[in-house]
Amino acid sequence: MTVTLREAEKVLQAAEGEANDLGVRVSVAVLDSRGDIVALARLDGARYFTPDVAIGKALVSAALGASSAAMAEAANSPIFSRFNEMHQNRMVFHQGAVPITRDGKVIGAVGVSGASAPQDEEVAKAGVEAL
Repeated sequence: MTVTLREAEKVLQAAEGEANDLGVRVSVAVLDSRGDIVALARLDGARYFTPDVAIGKALVSAALGASSAAMAEAANSPIFSRFNEMHQNRMVFHQGAVPITRDGKVIGAVGVSGASAPQDEEVAKAGVEAL
């Protein structure tokens, strides 16, 4: 069971609406439970590097089944440092991603980058709430 393209499109639309309400320019990444990209959007005016950061945050959330904020303190532990190395150092242990769950199982994650860390998470949560 994983997040579908249709669901990812709903997430993107809701996240874009929240970003517009907040007046922030962000990128939003929706990954499946394996950490593969289902959908990705760089909103108008978002910085060029924000898609990669959004993907990295979502990868943490999808792989570990928790918000990237909840995992931030563990980032420098030997086990999580090695885990990140196994993922080509693409994981970003910083606030701004939340898992997508269905029936108590992680089916994906949404990550956001481009605003403040709390705003990124707020946009990500708005996306998930659309489901």
